[in-house]
Amino acid sequence: MTSTIALDRRTADARPVAAKPVADRIADDRAMLRTAADLTRDLNAPKPAIYWADLLASAVIGYGALFASMMPSIGAWAIPAFVVAVFALYRAGSFIHELTHIKHSAVPGFRLVWNLLAGIPLMAPSFMYEGVHNLHHARTRYGTAEDPEYLPLALMKPWSVPLFVVIALLAPLALIARFAIIAPLSFVWPSFRKRVIAQYSALSINPAFRRRAPEGEARTLWLWTEAATALWSISLIAMVVTNVIPLRSFLIFVAAISVGAVLNQVRTLVAHLWENEGEAMTVTAQYLDTVNVPPPAMLPMLWAPVGLRYHALHHLLPGLPYHALGEAHRRITAALETDSPYHKASYPGLPGLVGRLVRSTMGGR
Repeated sequence: MTSTIALDRRTADARPVAAKPVADRIADDRAMLRTAADLTRDLNAPKPAIYWADLLASAVIGYGALFASMMPSIGAWAIPAFVVAVFALYRAGSFIHELTHIKHSAVPGFRLVWNLLAGIPLMAPSFMYEGVHNLHHARTRYGTAEDPEYLPLALMKPWSVPLFVVIALLAPLALIARFAIIAPLSFVWPSFRKRVIAQYSALSINPAFRRRAPEGEARTLWLWTEAATALWSISLIAMVVTNVIPLRSFLIFVAAISVGAVLNQVRTLVAHLWENEGEAMTVTAQYLDTVNVPPPAMLPMLWAPVGLRYHALHHLLPGLPYHALGEAHRRITAALETDSPYHKASYPGLPGLVGRLVRSTMGGR
């Protein structure tokens, strides 16, 4: 998944503009790009067994732990069960990112099952990311005003960073409203439908981004998953109102989505350095504005699952499946000289990245 909030670019601090944009000062490192491509050609094929096992295990553990946390009889064990549920469902939901990159014929049925197990129940079906995330990887869009997943956070007001994270707590309410109220209204109100498609149908952080209406197969996928999610959202509300689902259980479910959204928002916060001011960037400049958090750090397995700890490498080689990124990183790291730009995108952990961003918003680096 990606972020669920938007902050206005106009909150950026007024700062002296560098004599030459960063994008122009960082030329592409041809040796790095060539080495990365050559060393990973044999890693490009997704392994269906890994995808299926990972998704199914995450979903079973996540929902099992969630249901356990709702049972009053387990007492204090409800808290660890809830924590397990949050991380497992967060991992299951994170496969939405893989859906935007893999060829669906390579893992047949995976998108359908993901939507049934995670996208629809968690109210973030795949259409909200497919057709959006690929624009973030477009060579001429990354870091510009046309990038749906980029804001110059490092150049914005200091309060932008905590607001960016805290507002994610409202994700469940926003998603329920999107599908239980806005979706049905949009189906009977054509002019409103256009606005919903353009402004309320993407997991993006750029408030200026506007989606185009889907066509062909994408439109079919959009319509059935949106309708299914709307039906689930309305049914969920109805079951809570009629006490079929106890209010306590509903609030635990909402809390799990909220905490997962905050985790994802924190991950998004440190996925990039967010230092570009809108210029088109070279591939190397894009890579250096993005972050890897490789081993020996262990916690990224939890807060940046499904290969997202190798976000910079992913921008360098977006076609690599998530399970190949660790091996690709090891190969490239060993092959390139110590002064290669490749090594400059690796960071030791979350605290340092958050600290760097906060210092940037306060005028320091």
